[in-house]
Amino acid sequence: MESNKILSVESRAPALEVRDWVRGEALASFQPGKVYILEFCGTWCDDCEGAMRDLIELQEAYKDRGVEVLAVAAHEGAASADEARSNLVAWLAKFPNLNFPVGFDDTGAMDTLWMKPSFSIVIPRVFVIDRDGSIAFIGKPGKLHDVLPQLLDGTWRTSAQAEAAESERIAKDEPKARKHALNKPIRGKFCAAWKIEDWKTALTAVEEGIALDPNDPDWRESHVVLLHHGMRDMESCLAVLWQFVREAIDRGDAHWLVKAMIQVIDQDLGCANLPSTERFAMGKVLSEHILALDFAQCNLPASQLFQEVARYYYEIGNKDRAVELLELALKSLDGHGANEDLQLDLLETLANYKGEAVCSGDVCVVPRTNISSGATPKAELENPAERGALE
Repeated sequence: MESNKILSVESRAPALEVRDWVRGEALASFQPGKVYILEFCGTWCDDCEGAMRDLIELQEAYKDRGVEVLAVAAHEGAASADEARSNLVAWLAKFPNLNFPVGFDDTGAMDTLWMKPSFSIVIPRVFVIDRDGSIAFIGKPGKLHDVLPQLLDGTWRTSAQAEAAESERIAKDEPKARKHALNKPIRGKFCAAWKIEDWKTALTAVEEGIALDPNDPDWRESHVVLLHHGMRDMESCLAVLWQFVREAIDRGDAHWLVKAMIQVIDQDLGCANLPSTERFAMGKVLSEHILALDFAQCNLPASQLFQEVARYYYEIGNKDRAVELLELALKSLDGHGANEDLQLDLLETLANYKGEAVCSGDVCVVPRTNISSGATPKAELENPAERGALE
């Protein structure tokens, strides 16, 4: 199915073509007189867990005002549709008070009808369908708290605020979507070459990606990963990683800084085979710039930023500073619908760094024994039965 129409505020809502409803009652179409909130979510999406919890609260708060929430997972990646569906069902177990239907679509129909024509390339993404079947809002779930009251009292769609929000969204999302469409075949070429260890073709794809979008840190990250984990060219990897670090610092962008830091410090994902003196030198300058960011204006959560810097301090032997940063990372999650997996990961790392049990709310973990210097293996839950509910 192809759709060439642009989907924006005031467009008629497209059809609901969901292959399978895995939770709640199936919904075939939007009924006049009701306001629907349609969220695109995914089991692999870091922000989707918090968005789901917010939507559960919204559904409860507005259930008597004709509001119905529904979610669709349309971008699951797995070896088969059955496996993807099973992953979704397992993920939904995290939400015991789920109060709206959730669908699974592996046909591409929902993506073609909704995401692509609205220039939407990231999730979570919500579409609000008004009582007359028209789109009233497209954007991030967090904006709904401000939009929904105005929409329900009939003042939103005619407001200057709504017009400005939609204009800003299109101006930001359209060029990203077009760039994404150009990037997709190059990324496919890179992944296919990686699978068969055709490093020459993979390197050509990376170079094409960087040339197409020099502002995308993902391609710089792929370049480093290819040289280190694929081609095993440590000399070239060191030079390219330093270039990545310098550009991240020059840009001062949180995404660039954190991605560079992961490659410098992370024992599993990063360039652990490079000389530690070089990695520590890069980690020092990156840490200084990350901690100097204006967190109020930052485009990444403090939890992620502090966690990566903590790894650096632990590796250089400053355990107290590493612990301090991890505790700040955990504190930053308070009151923000914390992702349970992220919270658990922070607690596990903190327990390993401190060498003692740590708790947050009802969740407690103890450090794993026999931890080598610099390693951050998973800690073990004090109650092993809890692990299945949190992972």
